[in-house]
Amino acid sequence: MAIQPIRLFGDPVLRKPAVEVVDFDKELRRLIGDLTDTMLDAPGAGLAAPQLGVGLRAFTWNVEGQVGHLVNPRLQLSEETQDGLEGCLSIPELSLECRRALSVVAHGFNMYGDPVTIEGSQFLARAIQHETDHLDGVLFIDRLDPAARKAAMKAIRESEWFGLERPQVKVSPHATRGLAF
Repeated sequence: MAIQPIRLFGDPVLRKPAVEVVDFDKELRRLIGDLTDTMLDAPGAGLAAPQLGVGLRAFTWNVEGQVGHLVNPRLQLSEETQDGLEGCLSIPELSLECRRALSVVAHGFNMYGDPVTIEGSQFLARAIQHETDHLDGVLFIDRLDPAARKAAMKAIRESEWFGLERPQVKVSPHATRGLAF
């Protein structure tokens, strides 16, 4: 496992919907290891495969000392909502109030292909929703009201990291069920 570079806002891979994992193999386990190592090193509360340039539906989280991962998530969201500060490792140094569901039930798989269900509220629910959004090509700034989004974009454009050369998108070794990107 290794710490990998995190893709930054503006990298096209962050806007492409990721494809479902179909091979629960050594490569997937290596990806989950890399996601975990990179997330913990950053440090962050979560990291999705597209943030490492891999277009697969997998992410990790680190909330209140609980480190986990989920592959091919499907979410059931509560109707009750919460507002709270949210940031993103792909948008450094920016934290803004963002509305999310208060609780979530996430169904998916672990890295070995075993079905898992994760239930969470508050910060864990926020992290799971944030990372699942990454798998759909959605960033947290997309969920902001227009005025907050405009202010966020201004801050991004003025940041030191914006516009830096971005690494090339990696080609996943996993089958994509006929989907091409």
